[in-house]
Amino acid sequence: MGQVQRRRFLNIAGALLAAPLVAEAQPRGRVARIGLVVAGTVAANQLVESFRDGLRKLGWIEGQNIIIEIRYAMGDTQLLPVLVAELLRLKVDLIVTTSTPGALAAKSATSETPIVFSMVSDPVASGVVASLARPGGNLTGWSNMLPETSRKLLELLQQLIPKASRFAVVFDPANGGKLLEVQVLRADAQRAGLTLQPLEVRNLDDIKAAFAAMTRERPDGLVVLQDTVTGSRRKEIVELAASARFPAIYQVSEFVDIGGLMCYGLNMVAQYRRSAVYVDKILRGAKPGDLPVEQPTVFELVINLKTAKALGLAIPQSIRLRADRLIE
Repeated sequence: MGQVQRRRFLNIAGALLAAPLVAEAQPRGRVARIGLVVAGTVAANQLVESFRDGLRKLGWIEGQNIIIEIRYAMGDTQLLPVLVAELLRLKVDLIVTTSTPGALAAKSATSETPIVFSMVSDPVASGVVASLARPGGNLTGWSNMLPETSRKLLELLQQLIPKASRFAVVFDPANGGKLLEVQVLRADAQRAGLTLQPLEVRNLDDIKAAFAAMTRERPDGLVVLQDTVTGSRRKEIVELAASARFPAIYQVSEFVDIGGLMCYGLNMVAQYRRSAVYVDKILRGAKPGDLPVEQPTVFELVINLKTAKALGLAIPQSIRLRADRLIE
């Protein structure tokens, strides 16, 4: 081989090695089609974009080797089975779901199409998978709950309001994962000598009724669990909490960014980006049931100091120093 030919061969080989390994398991020239079912509203676009970004970094480019079909349930869990069925009719190669109801809707609809779920509080107890280590079947994904993180919500409120004795918790009872979290909170409240007032919400009317009840009974603070209902109505919840002057803690920073007081929980943007990793593995030939369910690893404490000032609350230095982000 001459020097010029050898150089040309090495350049081609180097280019092949440097190119992203895209869809090795896909037939040459075939475009993969993903169905993404978002339990919330289009306000979740930041999360959708982080998922897209994760795919791009793995070599999946929309319009070239992948198509993403997105459907929004707009906070209505009853729409989830309808949206999943619609995507299955489109012959998608894989379905990505958010929330426990979304995962269960997809599981009920198909035992063949791979499913990657996210935001499932306890995948085993919720009946989504048989095991975290080996989920089996056609599902895998990541969980958004560890008991310690739920406990932190009460602990932080107690540190913020040392004389508190009564807290309310708002959640959607149709979400089995949130029922489990309420059980954890209730047990922790009993051990700490606190009273916990669970308030079930399924829609905006329920949310308004819950705040009316809290206004009458005046709990010292409020825990808002992240689910399809509360997530899709976060603007109204933050406004109602401000109007009633309730110190509230949330599980995701999106509430705090629009005026909520404080949040402690997983970084959803980072976790949605991680979902792309499992999508990539499955499209390359991995079996979902062989991929262990991931537990949350990235958490954040975010505090809105402006809201704290409006509520007349002084944030203890011990909490300030632990904060990942302070909103002035």
